[in-house]
Amino acid sequence: MVGNMRSTELETVPEAKQQEIVRRTEEFVRETLKADSTGHDWWHINRVRNLAVKLAKSEGADPFIVELAALLHDIADWKFNGGDITAGATKSSQWLTSLGVDETTQARVAQIILTVSFKGAGVKNEINTLEGQVVQDADRLDALGAIGIARTFAYGGHFNRVMYDPDEKPVLHETFEHYKSSKGTTINHFYEKLLLLKDRLNTKAAKEFAESRHKFVEDFLQEFYDEWEGRK
Repeated sequence: MVGNMRSTELETVPEAKQQEIVRRTEEFVRETLKADSTGHDWWHINRVRNLAVKLAKSEGADPFIVELAALLHDIADWKFNGGDITAGATKSSQWLTSLGVDETTQARVAQIILTVSFKGAGVKNEINTLEGQVVQDADRLDALGAIGIARTFAYGGHFNRVMYDPDEKPVLHETFEHYKSSKGTTINHFYEKLLLLKDRLNTKAAKEFAESRHKFVEDFLQEFYDEWEGRK
């Protein structure tokens, strides 16, 4: 299976060609996602790419595969494509085919995109390569901290989610079907996803990044409840 191969077992794309592929992919993604208002915009992609490249260096992952997958990981997110989990992998392969990228590279990138997203508290993580772990960690780090909070409310507003209802309790979804059909409040999403991420990261470097971001989210929630209840 391609996803389990090490980089040394795979054909190497010349560096000059890699740079051109990355440049054109960046332009494609920037243009495709420039008008997004859900928190899955170009700047989210750029932050994830930058973090993923940094993590790849510290973890020894293939930087070309990591950068391509990071750039393309939300090119057709299932949340905006009728719940189709394969939409992103399909669109990424179509794009890379148009650039003349070899099938092995396409498959490695597509496999990461197919398995990168969070699919519910009780759903097993299917990432099986170091490159996939790095991209997933970078994506999850961008769901934490101040930016993660901002993105959560942007997403909730886009889908007309209630901000908070004290009578509606968070749900730890056991299946992807349950998770993707959820219409819970924005505050509940913190418990259903964001606060779970710190302990579900793959790499040592990402876990170190996550500590302060996770605490920021916890502090925000405490402030939110204090203000909600009129305690301060």
